[in-house]
Amino acid sequence: MMSINGPGFFLAGVSLLAAAAPAMAQGESAGAAVADSGEIVVTARRVSETLSQVPASITVLTTDTLTRANIQKGEDFVKLTPGVTIVTNTADAGDTQINIRGINGARDAESSVALVVDGVLKTNTAQLNQDQGTLRQVEILKGPQGALYGRNAAAGAIVIQTVRPTDQFSGAFQASYANEKTVSASGHIAGPLGSGIGFVLSGDYRTTDGFYRNLLLDRKVVDDQEAWNVDGRILAEVGDATTIDLKARYGELHGASINFNSSFHIPALGGAFYEDVNAHPFRFYSNIRPTNNQKTVEASIKLDHDFGPMTLSAWVLYSNIKNNLTADGTSADFARYIAAASADGAAAVNSCFASTAALTGFPVNPPGMIGQIPVPFIFAPANGSVFGAFSPTTCDGTQYQQRDQRDISGEIRLASNGDNQFNWQLGGYYLHINRTTAVSLGGDTGQGMIPGFYNPPGSINPTSQLFADKFRTNVYAAFASGQFKFSDTANLGVAVRYDIEQRHARNLVPMEIDPFTGGPINPGQVNGPIGPKSTTFKQLEPKITFRWAMAPQANFFANWGVGFKSGGFNNQGSAAIVDQNFNVAPINAGVLINDQFRKERSSAFEAGFKGRIGPVNYNLAGYYTRVRDMQFFEFFVGSFGLLRVVSNIDRVDIKGAELNVDAKLVDGWTVFGAFNVTDSEIKKNQSRPDTVGNKSPYTSTYTINLGTQMVAPVRDDLDLVFRADYRITGPTWFHTVQNQEKATIFSALLPISALQLPAEVGNAVYDVNRRAAFGVLDLRFGLEGRNWRATVFANNFLNRKYLNEVIPAIEFGGSFISPGSRRLWGLEVGYKF
Repeated sequence: MMSINGPGFFLAGVSLLAAAAPAMAQGESAGAAVADSGEIVVTARRVSETLSQVPASITVLTTDTLTRANIQKGEDFVKLTPGVTIVTNTADAGDTQINIRGINGARDAESSVALVVDGVLKTNTAQLNQDQGTLRQVEILKGPQGALYGRNAAAGAIVIQTVRPTDQFSGAFQASYANEKTVSASGHIAGPLGSGIGFVLSGDYRTTDGFYRNLLLDRKVVDDQEAWNVDGRILAEVGDATTIDLKARYGELHGASINFNSSFHIPALGGAFYEDVNAHPFRFYSNIRPTNNQKTVEASIKLDHDFGPMTLSAWVLYSNIKNNLTADGTSADFARYIAAASADGAAAVNSCFASTAALTGFPVNPPGMIGQIPVPFIFAPANGSVFGAFSPTTCDGTQYQQRDQRDISGEIRLASNGDNQFNWQLGGYYLHINRTTAVSLGGDTGQGMIPGFYNPPGSINPTSQLFADKFRTNVYAAFASGQFKFSDTANLGVAVRYDIEQRHARNLVPMEIDPFTGGPINPGQVNGPIGPKSTTFKQLEPKITFRWAMAPQANFFANWGVGFKSGGFNNQGSAAIVDQNFNVAPINAGVLINDQFRKERSSAFEAGFKGRIGPVNYNLAGYYTRVRDMQFFEFFVGSFGLLRVVSNIDRVDIKGAELNVDAKLVDGWTVFGAFNVTDSEIKKNQSRPDTVGNKSPYTSTYTINLGTQMVAPVRDDLDLVFRADYRITGPTWFHTVQNQEKATIFSALLPISALQLPAEVGNAVYDVNRRAAFGVLDLRFGLEGRNWRATVFANNFLNRKYLNEVIPAIEFGGSFISPGSRRLWGLEVGYKF
């Protein structure tokens, strides 16, 4: 029976009231823009209009919801939004992938979701799950938004408004303490600096020990994290017609990384070699303390000038985000570090044998075992080892990964003013990116790591494999849009954008020898140095929207648009390593990986109804999307080490439906509900042809959001507040390979091993690596005064175990799996003035 204590015991008494927990939170709020009619005002089409007039499905989180549900960043937005899921904080903090209605932001590619904060488009995927300052309103738009919101909006856009300066000095702060030594604090002050000029200064801090302990190091270094940010904003009115908006931020994050276990899927070997990922018991024991360090520097300036009939808006953004991680090597099962090709690798090899002997019998996850020697069990059945991933020995080496991006971008836009029969906008956009990515593997001599691209032979951490490239991108775009009001009940919107992305790649790997294999440290260098690469991607992105008010409180809407995500370059040498290791006998995987991946294009149509019946607001929509060359992340593991690449799925068809409802039953009591179902199918896939008919990766079959919020007056200036949010996420595949049987590295090794087993014994079957449906219940109960509030909360109140991410490594014979968050309960207090 589940044990409940502390605030959890108190909350158990009210949990039965949450038969419906949250979804969209489209209620009114004094902090949100509200029309005379009481409806929420949004900017979904780059103009201010009421929520019911927007011809698209949109989730709006008002100030009321943001405060009472404690919404701060991307993962919080997503859990209240139907048809949207997120994977974040599994590999590192900058590695965030948001899936909207079947279109996913592939790891190591560009995002599929635009992030727009106070009118400025952010350009780095690492920003998708960062705090963005003190939030005032959040809008989540679904479907292609590139024509309106710009680059990387193929799946949708997140539009954020933060707190603006106030006429009088004001501010607010909140702080909380929860289990696992989880401390969170944030606050802001705002006020005037003089006539027509004001400021906002905000900051946030969070630290946690995390939910899991490293059993070998006996420390909570698996998912611990500490992060803080400082944001400043100055808003100045220059004369009667000009406004200047200056913003800057600095932030740091330090914590753990690579929060994964491995799970095998080889049925012929039986037992734990054929494991359902949902039944895996998580245990962590790597001998290398994983780290993740991220530093963010941003500054922007935005100018708005009113010419009377039109407004000129222009902004420039500078962003510099540095992100790196260190961690244990992926797997020692393929003996990369047990035979040195030269004396320069001898120290790491000796350390491997010594650590295995010392740790013989250490209880690793089944089917793992640490034998007397590191030779895998298939070559030494009597006393060999089965390591799995991230073993307690030094035999799996080390890994260092780097994702640094510095960019500068700008936009200029002219837009008509007023509520005219015809309103228009036009403008241009420019972006320059310098991005450096690297994955470096090294031998572990037991003396620690040297973070960096390349460490020479003879060092305490000699490099054995290196992928490192400098990517430079220039983006040019022009856009225009118009809205035609045929009558008070019907309007048509037309928008178009044309993007040109020029991409360049320069290899940074030196011509050095791997001290363990005797080959080059980048397999792509087998024929000499890797030369620079350049290419250009272009795309026209039209969008059409239509709304018809059938009745005073009933609207029909439809929209169609083209989404675009630029192609790009994998780390150079990726294709060579896949061909050399997997596309040869006896594996013959036939998997197609290129050093250059193609652009992604989508055509999306949506139609539906929205309005109000009595106390009930509703939005019902159906959608169909065809995606060509969908970008998809692949992970390869073997005797060569590890490899991260982006591949293309030639065509995916997606269709679905979504229903959102909310109702104010009585004053102070609101209920919410939303249901989304998404049916996807791979129609063509040159990379893995036998996956045709399978589902789109990272796409949940359905999501259900239910919720309620009650505000009951106790006496004047004192309210009792209860909120419950329940989110069910449906079954999810994370790879194009789903029910297929595939030859693996074990298929190649078993026939030549001491076991002398047929090759097919090493084949893997991937019918056990689909994430099962799961539900997470969040509860909040507290008191609110005029200027203060105190709330007890429980996130994941039922302590439901679920998977955050599953990364199948098909030719490895298994998956790398990361756990979701466990129950977090505590006390939160806030004050405003």
